[in-house]
Parts: sequence; structure tokens; C-alpha cells
Amino acid sequence: MSEKLTIVRLGAQGDGVADAEHGSVFVPYALPGEEVVAEVERGRGRLVAVENPSPLRADPACRHFGTCGGCAIQHLEAGAYKAWKRDIVVQALRSRGIESGVEALVPCEPHSRRRAVFTARRTEAGMLLGYNQASSSQIVPVEECPVSLPAIVSALARLKALAGLVCATPLPFHVGVTVTASGLDVAVSDSGRLGDEARRASVRFAIEQGLARLSVDGEIIVEPKKPVVMFGDIAVSPPPGGFLQATEKAEQAMAALIGGHLARARKIADLFSGSGTFALRLAHKGEVHAVEGNAAALAALDKAFRGASGLRRVTTERRDLFRRPLTFKELAGFDGLVFDPPRAGAEDQSKQIARSEVPFVAAVSCNPATLARDLRILIDGGYRLKSVTPIDQFLWSPHVEAVALLEKPKRRR
Repeated sequence: MSEKLTIVRLGAQGDGVADAEHGSVFVPYALPGEEVVAEVERGRGRLVAVENPSPLRADPACRHFGTCGGCAIQHLEAGAYKAWKRDIVVQALRSRGIESGVEALVPCEPHSRRRAVFTARRTEAGMLLGYNQASSSQIVPVEECPVSLPAIVSALARLKALAGLVCATPLPFHVGVTVTASGLDVAVSDSGRLGDEARRASVRFAIEQGLARLSVDGEIIVEPKKPVVMFGDIAVSPPPGGFLQATEKAEQAMAALIGGHLARARKIADLFSGSGTFALRLAHKGEVHAVEGNAAALAALDKAFRGASGLRRVTTERRDLFRRPLTFKELAGFDGLVFDPPRAGAEDQSKQIARSEVPFVAAVSCNPATLARDLRILIDGGYRLKSVTPIDQFLWSPHVEAVALLEKPKRRR
């Protein structure tokens, strides 16, 4: 049923929110202050018309906006967009009773994302490669992507052709691509069992097209040039499909905040370390103990450390920090700590850190809600929150990174 609605605010997912008699209605692509007509069902509205556009409404940067589910809010003016994204962090902290000042958003520029994951599927009409439509399994083929680096956009046709070579399933599968110093690192997953003929064809294609590496479900199919990314001045070859911060600028901003905060630390714990995004940088000034559950990521970190010069000692430990967090007793002796968990956060690990005497702690998160929960635990354990800096590396999406810096005063004996 169509309704005329007045949008009063933006929701955390970028939807316009109207307060109707039957409750809140969330309308994608609508902005505060607008009068819109929407088809409403179960609290969700499909935008039919904007009768009174907001002065903050902007022209989308991409022709696929509105069908592709990759971006939620290209239609909002840049200044208002930055304020909205910062406010996501503010509201998450406030929900936990944390009123600490939040710094200005570190912005993300278009054409800067160095990794992307596309969905592919074989159909009667041929291969599809693109992003899923919002709240749908339907694939929207993309011909441009103003979020991604040009090297990814220019490779879309090649990635589609490669998907056709490795596809051995009628189901959707994923094609991940990362821009490295050596070329494109392509990691395919869930494409089905790769037969001998398909393997040979995909190897030839990868070599002809100059790919650095092609892997399928974690198995390296061919690696003409070892993929290399730089963590500061240290060269690292991450494992196939390994985690990497989405944009180089965001990674540098996070590393600068963490490095400055831990500058006086001489023995540092890096928890959920991945392949060494922060550990290898921090090792220029102090010894680092890197803890991570993924063996391949730790192996990449260790190899990079052993091939570098001018670093203090870096030790590694494979450990599931969700099942077995480092205890406050194990943290004794560390004078600096950084943790960067997945979206679920690090609740149990935070409880152990809160009981510790580590004086300098940096918390990194891609989920403001779980960050706020973990910060509440640390604050209640005696830590003082110095700053929270939101960092945008998922342009025009509701996702936002944040770095929180904390200190614990020394106890008087």
C-alpha cells in the first residue's frame, strides 16, 4: 500500500526513517526533510517518488546505484554524509553510556578500495558477475564501480571470463580480487570442484592476463608473481583470500594513531594480528608478540619479519582468542597492546585486558556496536578513554571503522 511519508532522520543503515502511526518506516534512498511516496510493508518502504527533495540530495556517482547493493547512500551531500557516518559511532558509544568526544571522520576518497568481492553465477544467458542487489540474492552485473581502484574496474571483463573457466556449480560463488604491487590477486570460493581441463585453462588464462595469483578455495592454482603488499616499509605476501584493510589510506591512518599511542611501549601484544598490519610497523620501536587464529596469516607475518631488517623481535602464537583469550596474568609485562577483532568484537578478551595493568591500549573495530561494548568493559576496569577516531574505508556504505585509544593509570603501591 502506498503512503505519503515525511522522513525525519537517517537510520544506521542509511535508510530514511519516517514516524508513521503504525510505527517507524524505513525507506531506502530517502533523506531527512523529504516528503516521499512509498509502498510500505512490515515497516519497510519502497521509494516510489520524492515529492519534496532535500537540499542535501546529490547526484549518485554510479549508474548502478539503487539496484546494486554495494552502496547505500551515494545520494547524500558529502558534508552531511561525513557527519552521518561519524554519528554512527557517537550513537553506538552513547548507547553504552560513553560520552567521550569523537574525532572528525577520516574520509575515504572514491576509486581507492583495493579489494573487492564479487558474486558470480552461470545462467542460461551466460556468466553473471557483479554485486548482490540489496536484501536479495539477485546479482546486478556491474560495468563500473567508483568505490574501487581503477585496476579492479578495468579487470571486470577478465574476472567474468575467469569465473566462467572455474565455474563448476549452478549456485552463486564468490570472486575476490585484491590489488597488490605484483598485480591482481584473485581468490575464488565455492565455485565447485575444479576439473583437470578447467584447471589447465584457468592457469593459461591467469598467466596470459598477468595475474599475480589465482587460488580456488584456498588452493593456489597458479602464482606467476608472489603478491606483495606493504605494511609500512615491510613487504608481506598475504595468504590467498587473507584479510587486508580495504583501503591503503585507512590502514595508514589507523597505523599512525596506534603507533603514536604506543610509541613509548617496549613490549607490545598485537591480538587478532592477521598478517602483521600493525605488528610489523610497531616492531620498529618495540618487541611484539602477535597472536592470531589463522595459521596462514601468522606464517605470512613471520616470513615478512624474517626477511626484513631493522626490526625488534617479533614472536607469533596461533590461538583462538574467542575460545582462549590471553589472561590478565599472561598480559603482565606488556606495556602496550592493540586488538583488532572481527565484527563480533572481543568481549572475553576485553574482560581480561580490563583486569590487566597494560598502560596503553588501542582498540580497532569495524563494528561500532561491539566496539562500544568492549570499551565499556575496559572503562569499567579502570581504563580512561583518550579518543575515538572514526575512519571511513567503506565509502557510501553504513560500515565505519574506528580506533579507540585508552590508558590505565599506574596503581599507587
